[in-house]
Amino acid sequence: MRGPAVRTIGRRWVHLVLGGALLMPFFLLVSVFLPPFAEDRGPLGSAGRQFTDLGCALPLAALAALLFPLVRPLEVHAVRSLCGVRAELLAEGPALSWAARRRTALWFVAHLLAGVLVSGMSLAAPPAAALLLALPFSPSLRHTERGFPEAFHGVLGPPAGLALLSLVAGATWLAGTLLARAAPVLLGPTPADRLAAAEHRAADLASRNRLARELHDAVGHALSAVTLQAGAARRVLDSDPEFARRALSAIEETSRTAVAELDAVLGLLREEDGDDPAAPAPTLNSLEALLGRARAGGVPVEATVEERCTGLPPVVSREAYRIVQEGLSNALRHAGPVPVRLSVGVTDAQVTIRMANPLPGPPAGRTAGAARAGGGRGLRGIAERARLLGGGASAAAEDGVWRLTVRLPLTDTGPGAPA
Repeated sequence: MRGPAVRTIGRRWVHLVLGGALLMPFFLLVSVFLPPFAEDRGPLGSAGRQFTDLGCALPLAALAALLFPLVRPLEVHAVRSLCGVRAELLAEGPALSWAARRRTALWFVAHLLAGVLVSGMSLAAPPAAALLLALPFSPSLRHTERGFPEAFHGVLGPPAGLALLSLVAGATWLAGTLLARAAPVLLGPTPADRLAAAEHRAADLASRNRLARELHDAVGHALSAVTLQAGAARRVLDSDPEFARRALSAIEETSRTAVAELDAVLGLLREEDGDDPAAPAPTLNSLEALLGRARAGGVPVEATVEERCTGLPPVVSREAYRIVQEGLSNALRHAGPVPVRLSVGVTDAQVTIRMANPLPGPPAGRTAGAARAGGGRGLRGIAERARLLGGGASAAAEDGVWRLTVRLPLTDTGPGAPA
């Protein structure tokens, strides 16, 4: 334990000396501009004058910490590296709020004041201690006027020298320990910093969830449609080549559309870097093409879509398209090529999406209540999209029919709606 303790004291001594060095520009500035108003006009002056300059330099250092937010990250880096304070206890980034700046200024003054005291002791004490250690063994030094009392010329010299060095070490340990304990309080995150960090984490999580939903809906729907279309083409390849040809064309179109939508999803990542997305996300204006691809795969879709759907706000239209796409994907995955009824109604207050499809019988080896392995993400994604816009979604089986209802308000798109 002795080695680590000595290394800790050594690093904290370096931190304190750094504080003394940081105070020097403010001290010299005061010593240059204060002499015209003082009797002693020397650049350094007497000891009393130097303490006066020191007292005037500390408020100047505090003012610098208040005006320059980057003082905090510089001090935090020094504390982390030299004082052994854990990084999670300290704030990250500049001090933007005035509360954080005031705490940084208080820390800066404490660091500089402790640093200049320890630096002064470190400069003065070692030479004096060396002289006291050598006095009993050097007659020439004893006969030279050094200012030491006569008692230190004998056996008391070496103990006094060692005590002087111990005083420097003790002052370094005490000042370093106090600063290390004060660092989390003065350089730790303020309530505003914690709130900003929480908001950043929430925004990052919302962005990741949004990308996950987009990928799930775009790629998942395409794979489900392609699987169904390929299966239908394989079954009728010999008996109905024309239908197989149409199914292959639908597979080609579905794949091309999936690539375009995947490019749009990746464009969301490029938006975070400041670039524009490579392709626009699909909206209800593209709904007929989506339904056409589903019909080409053998899914009879009966759709009732109001003409007002083409004039909806872009965010509502985009989310409504994804909801319809995911509803069709769920029908394909869980029920196969069964008839699907779709209704998209628009009023002044909201958009209402209703989808219904008959439930299939349970496959052999699986009971009617058995859940599909890995399922359920689509319905959660639909519910999340609706909640982000301030709406709601419900889905349930009723009389052998699976019914999905989603309501998206037009008057309030919700605080978390993507732009």
